[in-house]
Amino acid sequence: MKTPPHHGLSRRERQIIDILYARGRGTAAEVQAALPDPPSYSAVRAMLRILEEKGHVRHEQDGPRYVYLPTVARDNAKRSALRHMLRTFFDGSAEQAISALLDDASTKMSDVELDRLARMISDARRTGA
Repeated sequence: MKTPPHHGLSRRERQIIDILYARGRGTAAEVQAALPDPPSYSAVRAMLRILEEKGHVRHEQDGPRYVYLPTVARDNAKRSALRHMLRTFFDGSAEQAISALLDDASTKMSDVELDRLARMISDARRTGA
């Protein structure tokens, strides 16, 4: 499944997609309730329809309600967003991105997390990944 590009989305559209990823699914009313400073219900429905036309969400019928879901699996979207971030901010270098995370005091990692990362690095070295 091809990942739809997430650039070209308005701030609100990105917020809606983020809400659907966090919840897994949601009605227009649930999305509206989760939005900061929410627009009207009809505006949320219109944005969901636009996101559906753009291929970012789909809906399922649940009785009289439409339940909206992201079209791309969260893991695929994460990988796509990460690739985009690496290209945009780190010249495609995972090493630069990891170094930036390790240098940032706000993302201070515990010994357990650092040990887990060290094991992942060892596994990647061993398997040639």
